[in-house]
Amino acid sequence: MTHRIARVARASRRARVLAAGVGAGLVVSSVAVAFAPAAGAAGAQVSCTSKRAGLAEKLQADITAALAKRKGTVAVGLHDRVTGTTCTLRGGTAFDSASVVKVTVLAALLHDAKKKGRYLTDREAKLANAMITKSDNASTSTLWKQLGLTKVKAFLTAAKMTQTQPGANNYWGLTRITVRDEQRLLALLTAKNSVLSDNSRAYILKLMNKVVTSQRWGTPAGAPSTVKAHVKNGWLSRATHGWRVHSVGTFKGGGRDYTITVLTHGNPDMKYGVNTIQGVAKVIHKDLVPVTASSSTQRYVPTDRPAEATVPVPTTITTGG
Repeated sequence: MTHRIARVARASRRARVLAAGVGAGLVVSSVAVAFAPAAGAAGAQVSCTSKRAGLAEKLQADITAALAKRKGTVAVGLHDRVTGTTCTLRGGTAFDSASVVKVTVLAALLHDAKKKGRYLTDREAKLANAMITKSDNASTSTLWKQLGLTKVKAFLTAAKMTQTQPGANNYWGLTRITVRDEQRLLALLTAKNSVLSDNSRAYILKLMNKVVTSQRWGTPAGAPSTVKAHVKNGWLSRATHGWRVHSVGTFKGGGRDYTITVLTHGNPDMKYGVNTIQGVAKVIHKDLVPVTASSSTQRYVPTDRPAEATVPVPTTITTGG
């Protein structure tokens, strides 16, 4: 089959993406390193592996310490291609997605367009921009309905995101996600693969890099200025498990290339969940990219007024805003 190579249009009235082209499949490997006890709630352990001596142990200890006194349930995923480092905590635990599913929605849209060898329309590009950069719910609902569960599931199958369960009755914010699958998605966005074209991947990352200031919290916290951050966050309050607060991010530059996912629920309020995520993110960035006192590299300080869009859920469920 002949695949068309597309160009991602710049921000304009005519912006569009050709979702064609394929690449080689991604292979991730690492060398196991011994590590120790648990972090967060009882019974869960931070598991790390790395090709760099001592890094797995340091990350395991620091993530464990960051979560030692935090309430709720926390799941963590990290992969650094440069050092062959991976960390996981509760990788298969399911959470309501809230707005982080919007990255999956855009990826599914581009995947479907790729199969049909077409560009995104001006309308689709406008909706995608609002959905990712401003976390606009109406735009998300429009694209979710346009795709339908069949096309969303087709993307999940192609992406091997087998633990993700799309929300029923158009409640996309109640899609069930796991750290394992979110890390699979971020891997697809950051390396050549046969699911998304290079231009599609670049388009998604471009939008994730332009998220409005009030929503640039979470995994970018403490990131060094030498890396470019791409983020999507979400929050949702329900009658069970309290506040869900999540953040996914990719970080590349200065010889670094890594992805972070932190999913949480059981938080007493949104800010508590944000602080939990940022505590984990800061130690990860510090361990992967140490900055000396003499270095001019600055650490990213996220907004002190974190915000997100209110995710639509059934009216019998309490939501936050």
